[in-house]
Amino acid sequence: MTQTPGFADLAAPALPTGFVHPRIRRGRGAVENLPGRYEREIRAPAPDLDEGLPEEEPLAPLRTQVHAYRDREVLTKVDSPDLPFDRSLNPYRGCEHGCVYCYARPTHAYLGLSPGLDFETEIFAKQDAAERLAESFRRPGYRPAPIAIGTVTDPYQPVERDLNLMRPILKLLLETRHPAMIVTKSASVLRDLDLLAQMARLELVSVGISATTLDHKLARAMEPRASTPQRRLAAMAALSAAGVPTTIMAAPIVMGLNDHELEGILKAAAGAGARSAHYQPLRLPGETRAVFDAWLDEKLPERAARVKRAVAEMEEQGFGERFKGKGVAAQLLAQRFALAMRRHKFGGRPALRTDLFRRPLRRGDQISFFDRL
Repeated sequence: MTQTPGFADLAAPALPTGFVHPRIRRGRGAVENLPGRYEREIRAPAPDLDEGLPEEEPLAPLRTQVHAYRDREVLTKVDSPDLPFDRSLNPYRGCEHGCVYCYARPTHAYLGLSPGLDFETEIFAKQDAAERLAESFRRPGYRPAPIAIGTVTDPYQPVERDLNLMRPILKLLLETRHPAMIVTKSASVLRDLDLLAQMARLELVSVGISATTLDHKLARAMEPRASTPQRRLAAMAALSAAGVPTTIMAAPIVMGLNDHELEGILKAAAGAGARSAHYQPLRLPGETRAVFDAWLDEKLPERAARVKRAVAEMEEQGFGERFKGKGVAAQLLAQRFALAMRRHKFGGRPALRTDLFRRPLRRGDQISFFDRL
């Protein structure tokens, strides 16, 4: 792992800007490495890199590079009328899942990196996240409220199998009796089922499982390194069986691509024990639109124009409306969702307790018997 104390110390990756040969990006989501909006220079591929290559010539696939770094604050303040929480924590920047629609892609432009393939291959890990979180909890003015984990990038993306950042975070949350809401599209969340079950018994945790489609082939194209839809549903069933409240997040809904699956996703999740449900139409902020459009043009050229038009007609960017969409299509989608909610008897998001919170101890602190009961 590259040790990177700050983003400014990161050297530009070797991957050029622009189109990248399919054999190099095999297993990735984006089809190119478009420049970020702040770039003054563009790294162009050599003329013979992507053109006229003999099919038998071997090409090394892209490798994920992980950089350790420290953030000033591990907790991010959230001030948005669209979201039901006021603080979030993301152990990673960048996401190896490679979802072509990911709204977090533009954040890599702030690092001088591409929101395209760089976002999937240049991953930043907050290795000291648990320690920094404990520091936040010890502050005299800190007041507990549910922390949303994984709202930007997935905390259980593939590199988590080796880095194991989430487990010490969960141990701290359990020790301090602090509530958290976790969002993931990875079955790897089951690695921490023992801790999640203990937190659930104290009404401290809920887990949202995101599902875009039940079509294995479409999922592999849109979310190449995420768990298959079937494995996500199996993970939801295992969490539910252990008493962990789960939410199905049918997101994003892409008009003309997967909108017909809304009812099927909710039905499958109800069968897996989901207690609540949520949906979200696709929105494409910043460079995400260019990444998604290029993917559509290459993977689904016969449907690309229709999907782009449907997405544009429904997309809403205003605060308070961004996750609802606009127009007749959005209204019909909302009605379908409401009907499915009633059919499967989904409830609201589970309320999490904040009254059990206790500040973490420092080495040498006096332990109170009554505080630790």
